[in-house]
Parts: sequence; structure tokens; C-alpha cells
Amino acid sequence: MNPTNPLFLEDAYIRDAKGTVRSHTPEGGIVLDESIFYATSGGQPGDSGKLVWDGGQIEIATCVKGEGGGLILVPAEPAALPPLGAELMQHLEWDRRHRHMRVHTALHLLSVAIPLPVTGGSITAEKGRLDFDMPDAPEDKAQIEATLNDLVAADYPVTDSWITDRELAENPQLIKTMSVKPPVGAGFVRLVRIGDEVSQIDLQPCGGTHVASTGEVGPLRLGKIEKKGRQNRRVSVFLDT
Repeated sequence: MNPTNPLFLEDAYIRDAKGTVRSHTPEGGIVLDESIFYATSGGQPGDSGKLVWDGGQIEIATCVKGEGGGLILVPAEPAALPPLGAELMQHLEWDRRHRHMRVHTALHLLSVAIPLPVTGGSITAEKGRLDFDMPDAPEDKAQIEATLNDLVAADYPVTDSWITDRELAENPQLIKTMSVKPPVGAGFVRLVRIGDEVSQIDLQPCGGTHVASTGEVGPLRLGKIEKKGRQNRRVSVFLDT
């Protein structure tokens, strides 16, 4: 399977784009030459939406990674697939994607408010959670929530850049997540920065989609802090709007 050009890494705000059908999978998936659909990974769900071509359209339930860098669009229901080589339009379910972007950025802020190693995480359109290597529960939950909302209100820019695998290996402090290591082997790793070089508050490897600034995350509400094993605690954060 040939690699799909991930347009969402170039611009997470692309809602609609052209594409060409490169192949079909035996399970009925669709692989395009380039995709605005994010593929499930790193705790972030795959995008949904639809494809429209001359003579048909199909609803897409999610997107998953295939072999060799291909991104597979999974239809919501069995239906006629667009023909091989067909040119079509991709349309994201934008509200869902944008909420994933807000939650994902909120989780990066949570890792700033709680500066401990992360052992897992997940994202939905309503909330996100991180599991921390945290033997004891924090004493002041209200202060964590206040810190999160202060970081949102500061409206820090969120940008990305790329470093080599070697540079990442030489800077292991960049890796916050203990359970999911950043993808290496392609030669380069994507970094997501919150703040600028003067006022940077976070910098870590990440392949997910994010909003352009922390102010776009909106108000946040801290959920339960649950004990998960001897040293792990799960912290949830909710979008308040």
C-alpha cells in the first residue's frame, strides 16, 4: 500500500478537499492519494465525514492506518465504492473534528498543569483523559482547573515543527508519554509547541490535530481523578462549551 499524503498535518483546518481513489481494501475500505481524514492513533479517534463523486457518495465512519503509510477510509455502511482512479471531494464532519482538536490541545495543557510522566490517554468530542504516574492524589483539584483555564485564557499559539530521529534520541526529555512512544524510523518526528520560543510552555512529539491557539480550546472543567493501579491516576478534563 502506497503512502497517503496526510493533508491534516499541513493544515488541520482543511474541511473539504479533492482526492483520487488509489485502491480498495479487501474489507471494503477506500485509500486515496491524499487525505484530510485523521487516522485513529495516539488516543485520538479517526475522522468521519463523506466522499462525493460523479454518480455517487458514501458516508465515512472513521479512518485507520494501513500498511506502508496508507490511510484507509472506512464506510459507515456497506455501499458502492467510488471507482479506482475516480476523482472525488472529501468532506469532514467538521464539528466533531474541531472538538477533537480542542480536546487534544487541552490534554497538552493538562500535562503542563500536572508535570508528571503520562502513562496513557484518550480523546472524545466531549472530554479527554490522561493517566499519570502519580502515586498520590493532588491536594488541590480546584487549583489544577484554575491553572488549565489560565493557560487557555493566555491564548498561546500552537505550532508544529519537525526534528530528526537522532535529534529526538538526543533529547529524551521531550517524550512525556511512557506508554506510547513517538513514531520513529521515517527519519523525522513532528513536534507540537505551545507558546513561542520566548514564552514556550510545552514542546512534545505528537502526530495529532490541534487548534491554532489555546484560546480556541474554550473553558475547561476538571473531572474525576481516579486511582488506576498502584501508581497511576486518571485525570479527565471536559470541554465546558
